[in-house]
Amino acid sequence: MENYLKIFKALSERTRLRIINLFLRSGRELCVCEIVDALSETQYNISKHLKELKYAGLVEERKMGRWVSYRLTAARTEFLANIFNSLQSLQDDVLLMDLKRLEGRFSLRQEGRCVIGLGSKQWEKILRKIEAKKERSD
Repeated sequence: MENYLKIFKALSERTRLRIINLFLRSGRELCVCEIVDALSETQYNISKHLKELKYAGLVEERKMGRWVSYRLTAARTEFLANIFNSLQSLQDDVLLMDLKRLEGRFSLRQEGRCVIGLGSKQWEKILRKIEAKKERSD
């Protein structure tokens, strides 16, 4: 029972739900800085939420020097597979915008890896284009 409570508690918070959405929709391992930029949140906040998701058994981390990447855990149980399937069906403008920013952030990867940290001028330029495109569509 305790494991179920951890999962539901982890998913009951807006930012954590947005993070899980990024993993589900992208199907990729994500660097902390990519999540920070995609959600336009602080590194401290994202790290705190990733810790909760890890504690609930929803994500796993991998360290590569100073870089830390996370990925969704494998759905080892039918329960977790059903949770992930349900979350993939969510439709929300905030979640879609997060994904657009993440896709823009992926353009900064080299050889499929995150190599540019936070505060990059390249990211600021991409972000301005994404936001301008959103304003034109509104």
